[in-house]
Amino acid sequence: MFEGEKFAFIGPGVMAEAMLNGLIARAGVRPESVTASGPRAERLRELAERFGINTTTDNRAAAASATVIVLSVKPQSLPGVLKGLQAGIPGGALVLSIVAGARLSGLTQGLAHAGAVRAMPNTPAQIGQGITVWTATDDVSPAQREIARLVLECLGMQVFVEDEDELDMATALSGTGPAYVFLFMEALVDAGVHLGFPRRIAEQLVVQTVKGSVAFYETSPSHLARLRNQVTSPAGTTAAALYYLEKAGFRPAISRAIWAAYERSVQLGRGQKRAPVGPD
Repeated sequence: MFEGEKFAFIGPGVMAEAMLNGLIARAGVRPESVTASGPRAERLRELAERFGINTTTDNRAAAASATVIVLSVKPQSLPGVLKGLQAGIPGGALVLSIVAGARLSGLTQGLAHAGAVRAMPNTPAQIGQGITVWTATDDVSPAQREIARLVLECLGMQVFVEDEDELDMATALSGTGPAYVFLFMEALVDAGVHLGFPRRIAEQLVVQTVKGSVAFYETSPSHLARLRNQVTSPAGTTAAALYYLEKAGFRPAISRAIWAAYERSVQLGRGQKRAPVGPD
C-alpha cells in the first residue's frame, strides 16, 4: 500500500501517535521508514519504544528524505516550524497538515512548497473510528491524493471536499465534536448520580444508551426527528424532559458553541494566537 514511501511526522503529539498506530499496526508501514521529530526527547523515546521508529529533534533533518511529511504541531507553534522547514521540503514530497485552522495558502507560502493537503481528523481516530475532512492544493497529483486518502483511512472514515472553507466548518463540527459528546455524557452521568445511582451504574447506563442510540440510528432509514418522536409519548416523561431542554435553550446553545469554534478556527488561520476576551 505504501511501498517505497518514507514518512516524517513533525510534532509527535496524540494525533500523530494515532496516525503512527494506524499506519504501522493496521496498514503495515515499516517502522524504519518513519521518522518523528519534536523538541521533547522523552516523548520521542516513548514513540521509538512503542513503534520502533526513527526519531530526531531536528525537523529539517526528519523532512529531508521523506516523501510524506505530516505537520501535527499545535497551531501556536506552526509559524516557527514553517520557518525552520522553509525550502527544506523535497520537491516531490507531499505535505499533509492536521494543524487546526492552518490554511493551505499559509502552509505553501511558509514552506515554499506547493503540494499540500489540509486535513481535520478527530479524537476517535486514536482507535480507528474517527472521521477526517480534507482538501488539497491543485499541485497535489492524483497519486499523492490517493496516498493522502489511504493515510487518513488509517484513522477511520475520510471525506474529501473541494472548498477549503469547509475545513473550518469541520473543525467546529466533527473535529471539536467529541468534546461536546463527552460533556453531554458527563452531564447525564452527574444527573444520574444526583438521582441516586452509584456513579459506576450511571456511567454504564449513559455509555450504553449513547452507543445503542447511534447504532439504532445507523440501521434506521428514519430522520433523527422521527426517531426522537418515536420515544416521545404525549404527556410522558420524555416530553417533559424535552420541553425543559428546549425552554433552557439547548439547541441554540449547541449552535452558538459550534459557531464559536468555527470562528476560532478562522482566527487561527489568520494567525490570531489568542481568542478575543470580552462579553458575549
